[in-house]
Amino acid sequence: MDFVITTLLNALTLISILMLVGLGLAISFGLMNVTNLAHGEFVTVGAFAVYFVQSMGGSFWLGLAAAPIAGAVIGCILEFAIIRHLYSRPVSTVLATWGVSLILQQGLELIFGLGAKPVTPPIEGTLDLFFTVYPAYRLILIGIAMLTLLGVILLISRTSFGLDIRTVIQNREMAEGVGINTRRTYAIAFTFGAAIAGLAGGLVAPLAIVLPQMGVNYLANAFFVVIVGGVGSIGGLVAGSVFVGGLTSILNYQISPSLAQAVVLLAAIVAVRLRPNGLFNGASR
Repeated sequence: MDFVITTLLNALTLISILMLVGLGLAISFGLMNVTNLAHGEFVTVGAFAVYFVQSMGGSFWLGLAAAPIAGAVIGCILEFAIIRHLYSRPVSTVLATWGVSLILQQGLELIFGLGAKPVTPPIEGTLDLFFTVYPAYRLILIGIAMLTLLGVILLISRTSFGLDIRTVIQNREMAEGVGINTRRTYAIAFTFGAAIAGLAGGLVAPLAIVLPQMGVNYLANAFFVVIVGGVGSIGGLVAGSVFVGGLTSILNYQISPSLAQAVVLLAAIVAVRLRPNGLFNGASR
């Protein structure tokens, strides 16, 4: 029983991380049809923000507050300088964002140097859950991720900005016809997605190896999550996160992480082949 519960909690931790990373990508790729290969670097920037604050003597929580801000700033600059000029040129967007990702990686290396950066979690030790003991920080991560997901759902479904986003997604020309500033809506949505990715990076920093190249792995998994679950849907995002995160966690106990990643990729290909619209195919972009 102890092993089963620990495995489930490990899977839930990974699922929570993938949901946050995938949530930002779902906005740019799933909703805006922008293939942003620099999305993983928003995660990296968030992790380095926490490291920088802690290295300057600040607390983890202050660094975590700075992480989405750092992601939002980078995302806003990227959207304003590059993305907004390439909405109608998807191939150019792929090449441009790939170049931006390399620039950000090298920039972080120049600023912070080579080697992994340590990030200390705000709470050490474990919590007794009756059937097992589990690291307290991982439980906090799961809670913050769930609250963030709930907040995004409420934002999209209950606010005027969420209504603007849904209107633009359905028909951009019609949205412009009724007076919605689609360029501003896209810019805010892209920046918001980058902020969520930055938050994910801040949360995962104590559990990961903080390197300038760390975002690459999260980018690949985020694409798996969005495509497998169903493009343009919160429900699809959750389904894809459970599929990818749960399968990865189970396989990591049986085989090496690199082989587990390959098996997950193969399973994702099979899932997309069998269900081209995603596991949660009731959603549409």
